[in-house]
Amino acid sequence: MGDPPAIEAIDLVKEFGEQRAVDGVSFSVPQGTVLGLLGPNGAGKTTTVRMMTTLTVPTSGTARVAGHDVVREPAAVRRSMGLTGQAATVDELLTGRENLRLIGALYGLSATYMRRATEDLLERFSLVEAGNKVVKEYSGGMRRRLDLAVSLVATPPVLFLDEPTTGLDPRSRVELWDVLRELVDGGTTLLLTTQYLEEADQLADRIVVIDQGNVIAEGTPLQLKDSSGAAAVVVTVSHAADLGSAEAVIRSVVPEVHVEPNARQLTAPADGLADMTRIAVAFEGTGIELDDLGLKRPTLDDVFLRLTGHRAEEPEAEIEEAVS
Repeated sequence: MGDPPAIEAIDLVKEFGEQRAVDGVSFSVPQGTVLGLLGPNGAGKTTTVRMMTTLTVPTSGTARVAGHDVVREPAAVRRSMGLTGQAATVDELLTGRENLRLIGALYGLSATYMRRATEDLLERFSLVEAGNKVVKEYSGGMRRRLDLAVSLVATPPVLFLDEPTTGLDPRSRVELWDVLRELVDGGTTLLLTTQYLEEADQLADRIVVIDQGNVIAEGTPLQLKDSSGAAAVVVTVSHAADLGSAEAVIRSVVPEVHVEPNARQLTAPADGLADMTRIAVAFEGTGIELDDLGLKRPTLDDVFLRLTGHRAEEPEAEIEEAVS
C-alpha cells in the first residue's frame, strides 16, 4: 500500500445560516506535492482552508491533515501544519528575530534550536539585515516573507498558503516561489490558494477549481489547459507581402488557418508538437522569412474563463471573514 494522503477532504460542507459557502468539496493531496485551489472571489477557497486548519468547524463532512481528523484531533492537526493567511499576522511591535523566537517559545522549542533556526529562516527569506528592525518598519513584501518564515518555525510537514504572494512585487514573488519549491523538494506538502494563475501553473502538481462551493474541475495544469481547447501553431512572417504564400504553406499541412494581416501573424489549430514540426519543415526552402514560429497552448486563464465565465480577479475576503 502507498502512503496515505497528507491532506484529504471528503464531502466538506460549511453553512452560514441559510447560505452554503462550501458544498461537498472533496480532494486529496499526496505527500510531498502541491495542490493549487483556484476559484472566483467568494467561491469557498478560504472557508475550505479554514476548515482544514481547524479555524472553523465543518457543518458536515470529513477532513484529515497528516492523518489527523480536523474535528476529533484539532490539536494534532495544528502540530502537523503551518498556515500563512491572506494578511500577515506577525507582531508589528517586535523585530523579525523576536517574532520568530516568540513563535518558537510558544511551540516549546529550545532556545538553542531557535537561535539556529531563526538565523536560517532570516537568511532563507532575505531578511537578515532587517532582522533587528521592528516589523512596523517593514515593507508589505517583507512582512509576507516574515509571515511565511514564522509558519515554518516548527518545520511542519504540511503547509497551507492562502494567497501567500498577495502584495508582493514580481521579483519577491519569484523569490518566494523558489523557497516553496525547496520546501517541496524537502518533502513538505503544500495546499495553495491563489488568484495568480501563473503561480498555480508554476507551483502546483494538481489543481482543483471550485465555484459556488463546488468542485467543478480537477487535474494537472496541463490536463486542464488541454481540456480548454486545442493548441495552435503561431507563425509570424517578416514581411506582410508573404502572408498569402505562408498561408498556402500552412494549409499544405493543416486545413484551417487564421490570418491576422496587421500582426503579420497566422494561427493554425494543431495537434501539438508534431504539427508544429511538420509546419516548420514545410517552410524550408520556400524563401519566406519568419520572425517566429511556435506552439501556443491554452493558459490557465483560458481554463478559468471557460469554467467560471470570467477571468481571475484580485483577492478579497470571503463569507467567513464577513460573518465572523
